[in-house]
Amino acid sequence: MKDKLYFIKTNPVSAKINLYNKLCSEENSLLTFLEDDKKASLEIIKKKTLDDVEGLTREEFICIFNWFEARYGSDPEELKAQLFIHGIDIFYEISEPLCIENFSKMLKDYEDYLGSRFSFIMNSESFNHFLIYGIFFTGMANSEEKYLFHFLKQDHKVLLALAEKGYEEKRYGLVLQPEMYQYFSDLYDCTKFYKGSVIMLT
Repeated sequence: MKDKLYFIKTNPVSAKINLYNKLCSEENSLLTFLEDDKKASLEIIKKKTLDDVEGLTREEFICIFNWFEARYGSDPEELKAQLFIHGIDIFYEISEPLCIENFSKMLKDYEDYLGSRFSFIMNSESFNHFLIYGIFFTGMANSEEKYLFHFLKQDHKVLLALAEKGYEEKRYGLVLQPEMYQYFSDLYDCTKFYKGSVIMLT
């Protein structure tokens, strides 16, 4: 998982059947990726997967991801396909380190403006609002045609005002990568009708 920011949707039904069965049938191979009390940790992961895979902690998701990566990592498409079959859908990723840094910094600033902190797993409404903020923020730094920027600003004036405030405060100290507007636009397009949770893992 090094040097990438993954955006994930889950399918709890597929996870309850396919991932749970894989955990039960191949548990010895997963144990090597767990820390401390390995057996107890495995049982906790199995129980959470059976109840609702979104109940896993960030560290537990990373253990599962590393487990799959060890087996399928030589073929990135096969890795994604196997995770998808088992209820973990990597629907988008950012691989450039400076862009990941930009994204993380913008999320932290957004949290500061709201006065709250998000988990690594966000509900669709909160994630959507952050993406719209990101489209506005990066759109102000991007001189190219910005269809989404203009399309969204009429219905999201509060987020536009927040982004304008943030941009004015940060514009001289922030080195914004030119790809960021496209990343936010792509993520918005991938999730605008989605009602589930979005997981962000690095």
